[in-house]
Amino acid sequence: MSKQTDIKIFEDRKVRSVWDNEKEKWFISIIDVIAVLTESVDPNAYWRKLKQRLKEEGNETVTNCHGLKMPAPDGKMRLTDVADTEQLFRLIQSIPSPKAEPFKMWLAQVASERLDEMQDPELSIDRALEQYMKLGYSENWINQRLKSIEIRKELTDEWKKRGLKEGVQFATLTDIITKAWSDKTTKEYKILKGLKKENLRDNMTNTELILNMLAEASTKDISAATNPKDFEESKKVAKQGGNVAKVARKELEAKTGKKVVTSLNAKTALQLNEGDKKNRKKNK
Repeated sequence: MSKQTDIKIFEDRKVRSVWDNEKEKWFISIIDVIAVLTESVDPNAYWRKLKQRLKEEGNETVTNCHGLKMPAPDGKMRLTDVADTEQLFRLIQSIPSPKAEPFKMWLAQVASERLDEMQDPELSIDRALEQYMKLGYSENWINQRLKSIEIRKELTDEWKKRGLKEGVQFATLTDIITKAWSDKTTKEYKILKGLKKENLRDNMTNTELILNMLAEASTKDISAATNPKDFEESKKVAKQGGNVAKVARKELEAKTGKKVVTSLNAKTALQLNEGDKKNRKKNK
């Protein structure tokens, strides 16, 4: 089963979800839904009691729910109960909440949008833009991030043409590129920024994103020009592509006297932006 974990936003609340490519369905964390609808201080306890009651009533929806591993607040992948959208519609009937109807409408929209995106991939870019804006990112950063997604897709398409496999091989090549241009492995880079399961690119500054794009675009172009025959040759190409961006980084650091790769992450950057806005208002 090919799965893609995602975070959906309902009224500024995060709802963890997994898209199953084979079944073409969203599976959504029941705990997150309960947290949104009930605002319970302990949604896990609420779900345990509700699940027990529904089982005693012979509710088949609860029986058919299953568990999937999703990122927990501590950053670890933990098993959590999930339900598809049809099952959730039924479960929501058992949860008294003024948000039930708005949530149902949102849930239906989420399911519809994903199917629309499969027919028209450009829509997914529009949705990503909207989500990043809701999370408070600057328009300039968002433009860079969306461009980086396009470049990453071109690179992975090139790797697929070479017969390389998603998963370990893609991750290894990505690590080589990152290490080559930034002098840090992906893991070291995330540790520097204080990240766990968060997306590294979502926590890069504009300059970091641009250099990462240069590294990945260079790797794709070199691969297309040299036609590496296997994974080992592709690893050499990945290092060459990363080195192109390393040269640019070194030159920029020499001109500015500042490090490009820093501990600044999205959360800190957004807090700084909010602070700047408040200071500007005070000074008016």
